[in-house]
Amino acid sequence: MSKVQRNSKPEQILRKALFRLGYRYSLNHRFKELNFKPDIVMVSRKVCIFVDGCFWHRCPKCFKAPKSNKGYWLSKIERNSERDKEQNSYLSKNRWKVVRIWEHELKKDINKSIKKIEKAIKKK
Repeated sequence: MSKVQRNSKPEQILRKALFRLGYRYSLNHRFKELNFKPDIVMVSRKVCIFVDGCFWHRCPKCFKAPKSNKGYWLSKIERNSERDKEQNSYLSKNRWKVVRIWEHELKKDINKSIKKIEKAIKKK
C-alpha cells in the first residue's frame, strides 16, 4: 500500500469545505502501532476521517467487481476492507471517533458528509 493515493479529489473537496467552516486538522498524523495515516485528523477533538474510494474499499452501494485478473483484485480489495475494520477497532479502543465517508456520498451531497463529521465532533 506504499503507493496509496493521497490528496485525491474527494479528499481535497472535503478538506476545503471543512477549512471554510473553520475546522482545523492534520494530514500527517501517523498511528505508529498499526502504521497508518487517516486522511484527515482533528487531534484536539480526537476525530479521524477517512474518505474511502468506492472501488478500493468495496462500497456496498456501488462496488462493481473487476472483470479481469479477479483473484488478484478481489484479494487486494478484501484486505483493504479487513484493514479498515482493524483501524476502526484500534481507534475506537483508544477513544477516537471514526468517520468514514464514501466517495459517492461526497459527490452526491457534501453537506450531508459535513453533518456526519460535525455529529462525530459533538459526540462525547
